[in-house]
Formats: sequence, structure tokens, C-alpha cells
Amino acid sequence: MRVLVVEDERDLADLVAVGLRRHAMAVDVAYDGAAAAERLAVHDYDVLVLDRDLPGMHGDLVCRELVARGSRTRILMMTAAASVPDRVAGLGMGADDYLPKPFDYAELVARVQALGRRSRSAVPPVLTRHGIVLDTHRLQASRDGRHLHLSLKEFAVLEVLMRADGAVVSSERLLEEAWDEHTDPFTTVVRVVISRLRTKLGDPPCIQTVPGAGYLL
Repeated sequence: MRVLVVEDERDLADLVAVGLRRHAMAVDVAYDGAAAAERLAVHDYDVLVLDRDLPGMHGDLVCRELVARGSRTRILMMTAAASVPDRVAGLGMGADDYLPKPFDYAELVARVQALGRRSRSAVPPVLTRHGIVLDTHRLQASRDGRHLHLSLKEFAVLEVLMRADGAVVSSERLLEEAWDEHTDPFTTVVRVVISRLRTKLGDPPCIQTVPGAGYLL
């Protein structure tokens, strides 16, 4: 596991790093937000241990920029401000966990280890219904062992229907979850994609139209 510790109190930062290395972690240290941002742009960390109250480039900005990039790095935010509003604000910015100072060192290690497990690729979720197998990680689909050659839009619509687990899904919901905000809400694209899906899924038919309500699998 690779960890970046960002803390402007140098003694504390170095102590945290030494302790994490004892748990077989590769640890880099930055003492300010700008240095942290540079390292995060170069290295793919599993976990970022981030002091919120950094001088210069604030920890909040480091957090927001990392989240905005869609990084897989998990963020453990630390701060002496331990009130509920402070914790809510930190988590609202995209932090995965929040640890108030002073903290118990064993708890810090346990939280970093837990976040490290979450940062790694998990077993891809596979949806199964009516003989259809949808691997949402690999973007692969099959029915009764027959590979389905789906476009990305067809795949997205089928995933929404399968995740509904037999419930009716409206056209509006399909537009919201499978298309971008610029799509005309009065367009017929949903019907067109549903028609193509029915053809590719083959017999027996498994997508039902519910008049005035939507579609169900």
C-alpha cells in the first residue's frame, strides 16, 4: 500500500510516516498543500492522510482537486476541529473518512488499512436476471451463454433496468441515468434503444412496456 501523509507539523508527520512504514506501507510525506498537490499529480497513492488546516494551499483545496480528477486515492482527513459541522463539511468535500486530533495511533493505522483495501479493485459487480449476465466492470453482457454485442448506450439502459430488480423504470429515469443533461426530454431515443435491446436480447422477450409508466425487465 502506498500512502501520502500531509501534515505541516513536521514532527507529527514524520512520526505518522514511521509508524505506517512499520505496517509494511510505502509512505511519502509532504509538509504543505502545494507539495502534496505535486506528489498527487505524479504518484498513484492508495491513501492520502490529509491535515485539513494546512498553510498556503488549504487541505480543503487539495481534497477538492483530487476528488475532481476522479482519483481512486482514498482520503483520510485529520484536523483539530472535531465538531460535527466540521466533520460533515470534510466528508461533503469528498473525504472518505475523518479523524479528529488528538487521535489514537492504533485507530489511525486501522483506518488507513481499511481505506487502502477500498482503494483497490474489488470483484466486479455482476448482475444476473432472466439468463442475462451483465458485468458492469468489464462492460460485457451475455444471455444464456450467448455474448451480446451492445453499444455503450444499450449497455447503460440494460444496467438501469436490471438494477431496478423487476420494478418499472420510467422513460424519464432512463433519460436521467443513461443520457446527459442536453438530451431533449421529448426525444424518442429511449424507445429506439429499447427496441434495439429487445432485438439483441432475443427470445423469449424479457423487456415489457407498461403503458403510461415505462419499462420493466
